[in-house]
Amino acid sequence: MHKTSNIVIKNKRATFEYEILDRYISGIQLFGTEIKSIRSGKASLSDTYCTFINDELWVKNMHIAPYFFGSYNNHETRRDRKLLLKAQELKRLQRAVKESGNTIVPLKLFINERGLAKLEIALVKGKKLYDKRQTLKEKEDKRYIERTLKR
Repeated sequence: MHKTSNIVIKNKRATFEYEILDRYISGIQLFGTEIKSIRSGKASLSDTYCTFINDELWVKNMHIAPYFFGSYNNHETRRDRKLLLKAQELKRLQRAVKESGNTIVPLKLFINERGLAKLEIALVKGKKLYDKRQTLKEKEDKRYIERTLKR
């Protein structure tokens, strides 16, 4: 039995840029040294998105740094990686993406209790500029209230 890992790589811009409609936990198909790089925290989800190719969901532009101890078999850093979801979840996501304004973005990459890499993805809708301003205002207000309560 593996102990729970503290590796959690987040996409911090996703919650600012998008309104989250639905969340899914998906497996991710990795090769060779990619899992070792993820376990050492060397991955990034910035500018990452998901797309359907031949009824399969793929994550694009996810950066996993080359493994330091890897040899000539080291992986490509920004290759497309297949996401592993149930067929009914894929159909539901594919229908939702066909609606205008909806897309799928990764929220966080983590190692579960069994030692497997999982990707939390979300069906999202882009926020308008005034929604982003509202989000910033709410964060600022929350910070101000916390500061005044500590005094």
